[in-house]
Amino acid sequence: ESVGADRDEDSFQSPKKSGEGVAEPLLISETDEEKAVGFIQAWKIPGVAPFALCLFFAKLVAYTFLYWLPFYISHTAIDGKYLSSEAAGNLSTLFDVGGVVGGILAGHISDRLDARAITAASFMYCAIPALFLYRIYGHISVPVNIVLMLITGMFVNGPYALITTAVSADLGTHSSLKGNSRALATVTAIIDGTGSIGAAIGPLLTGYISAKSWSAVFTMLMAAALVAGLFLTRLVVAEVATKIVESRSQGTSTPRSPSAAIEV
Repeated sequence: ESVGADRDEDSFQSPKKSGEGVAEPLLISETDEEKAVGFIQAWKIPGVAPFALCLFFAKLVAYTFLYWLPFYISHTAIDGKYLSSEAAGNLSTLFDVGGVVGGILAGHISDRLDARAITAASFMYCAIPALFLYRIYGHISVPVNIVLMLITGMFVNGPYALITTAVSADLGTHSSLKGNSRALATVTAIIDGTGSIGAAIGPLLTGYISAKSWSAVFTMLMAAALVAGLFLTRLVVAEVATKIVESRSQGTSTPRSPSAAIEV
C-alpha cells in the first residue's frame, strides 16, 4: 500500500492551518455568538413576572387537589356512603383526566384567539365556581361528583398546562430579546420554578387548614384561583386593546406572533 496516499487523505481531512494557528470551522452556529440572558434580565422580559406569579397560585390549586383529593373523597360521604381508600384514589384520577382535556382546550383556544393571557385568566376565573360547585354538590352522588370533578380539573389544569408550555416558549423568544434565542430555558425555569413553590405551599397549608374545616380549604383554593387571574389583568387589558385595534384595521395589518401580544 502507498504511504503517500494515506498522507494525502489525512491532510485532506485535517483542519487547514492559517499561519501558526488552526483555521476556524466552516460552520459556526449563530447561537454561539449570542450571550445567554441572565436571571434578572429574564425577569424583566414583559410578561414573565405576571405569568410566573399566576402559575404560583395555579399550581397551588392543582397540586393541592393532586395530593389531597383522595383523602378528601374518602372522608366525605357521597350519597350517604364513604368510599374506600382504593375507590377514592381511583375516582380522584378523573381530576387529571379533566386536566388533559383542559390543557388541550386551553391550547386550542389560545392559538385560535392568539391570546394567551385572556385564555389563562378566563380558565382561572371559571375554576372559582367549579370549585364552589364541587364542594357544595359533590356529595350528592358519584355521577355528580365525577362530572364536577372533570369540570374542575379542566379549568384548574388548563392554565397550568398552557403557561408551562406555549406561554414559556413565547416569552423565551420575546421581541424585546432582539432575536436572542438563549433565554428560553431561563424563562421556562423561572416560570415553572415559581409555580413549583406554590405547588409545595398549597398542600402544606391544606394539612393545617383541613384539620379545622374543608370548607376553609376550598375557600383558600378559590381565593388562590382569583389571585392567579388578577395577576394577568394588565396583560388581558393589553390583549383586548390589541384585538380592538386589529378588528378596526382588518386586512391592513400583518399577522403577529403570539409573543408580540404579551406586553406589560
